[in-house]
Amino acid sequence: QVQLVESGGGLVQAGGSLRLSCAASGRTSSRYAMGWFRQAPGKEREFVATISWRTGAWYTYYADSVKGRFTISRDNAKNTVYLQMNNLKPEDTAVYYCAARPLTTSYSPQDYDYWGQGTQVTVSS
Repeated sequence: QVQLVESGGGLVQAGGSLRLSCAASGRTSSRYAMGWFRQAPGKEREFVATISWRTGAWYTYYADSVKGRFTISRDNAKNTVYLQMNNLKPEDTAVYYCAARPLTTSYSPQDYDYWGQGTQVTVSS
């Protein structure tokens, strides 16, 4: 079992920045792919970013809507994954979830085994 706890959400004006954190505990491993997803009211949960270890290197992937503005990173010593969000827009408003799955990454939320409780991000115009 892996437990995930997100933090760092809040209210910010458009153009501002936030950094989300996801602390992992339990059967954690650097071989777990970690992802960030978000869900706005009335919408399906969507992929934001993911980071995974493959063939000796870290690989990161981003949704087109956040590419160039968001950065995913991880600190394995602290068992923590981060999502640095810059130049935030009102359409980034959502509950942000951290998720984990063994080994390979995926863009689909259905492929992830473990989820945090979510943290609210609200961007005002």
